[in-house]
Amino acid sequence: MPNTKHAIIRYQALDKCFRNKSKRYFIDDLVNACQSAIENFTGNAEGVQKRQVYDDIAFMMSENGYNAPIEKDKMGRKVYYSYSDVNFSINNQALTESEALELKETLITLNRFKGLPQFEWIENITTRLEASFQFGEQANEIIEFDQNEFLKGKEFINTLYHAIINKTVLLVTYESFKSELNTIIEFHPYYLKQYNNRWFSFGQNPNFDNITNLALDRIINIEISDKQYAETSIDFKEYFEDIIGVTFDENQTPIEITIRIEKSLWPYINTKPLHGSQKIKQEQQDHIDISLQLIPNYELESMLLQYGERLTVLEPETLRKSLKERTKMMMGNYNSVDTMH
Repeated sequence: MPNTKHAIIRYQALDKCFRNKSKRYFIDDLVNACQSAIENFTGNAEGVQKRQVYDDIAFMMSENGYNAPIEKDKMGRKVYYSYSDVNFSINNQALTESEALELKETLITLNRFKGLPQFEWIENITTRLEASFQFGEQANEIIEFDQNEFLKGKEFINTLYHAIINKTVLLVTYESFKSELNTIIEFHPYYLKQYNNRWFSFGQNPNFDNITNLALDRIINIEISDKQYAETSIDFKEYFEDIIGVTFDENQTPIEITIRIEKSLWPYINTKPLHGSQKIKQEQQDHIDISLQLIPNYELESMLLQYGERLTVLEPETLRKSLKERTKMMMGNYNSVDTMH
């Protein structure tokens, strides 16, 4: 079985050699052709061994490969390789069933990016591939991703992404939920994160010591600034480890949260844990008590409330009190509606 790393690049390089009737390709020539193709594609020189090329030739000739009509001829004591059929190419072969399935799955994944700026080419290429291989629209009918097609702010993803890569300072015109007036923020972007079908960018605003969190759907405009970019040493994978969602006080530390789960809800919580820190504390006949190590925030409360009466926070008392107040307000809202009727 050939080494799969850069295998397609090697097969294409070998295919080109075997089709060239104006030159004889000996094993050393084939090795060099594979090495050059990989270097041109990756930018890195990578050694290809003769044994690897022999394995590639065997695979291309096999039924699991391309059934390639590769023949060997001698010139003196040396052997050179070519196709016996001058019209043959691995690129002319029909897709195997497994290749077709993989391509369909790839098209499904690519379709997630339709509508995003700088990804317009995806719609064009998927349409061409679907037409070429007669996939039709079946791939789109069997799976759906939880993505808001009408979400505002998606047009800024590309600008923010490249600003992070290129370490560029931005001037962001922002419309906060807390103010009716737009503000212009000097923003040094570090990270993009999606949560609950909304996009957020995290970076530094010189007016504040802590990391600033901007919701993309509240951004009005972005301009490039020539100010010096302030770099960060924050590992944002670790930054979000102790929270649910995107908001928290950086001065807080994780605490143990104990939650009681009704047995009827437990299979869902067990197969889709509330957080990576979830552990079972004790198991009773009608409930399971679990613990989480988290920094409480609004997103955590909202997530817990969605499970209704089948989930109860036992500790800490501060979180219990906050949830009790929110449920009382919910009851008050429904009671006031009842009195109106």
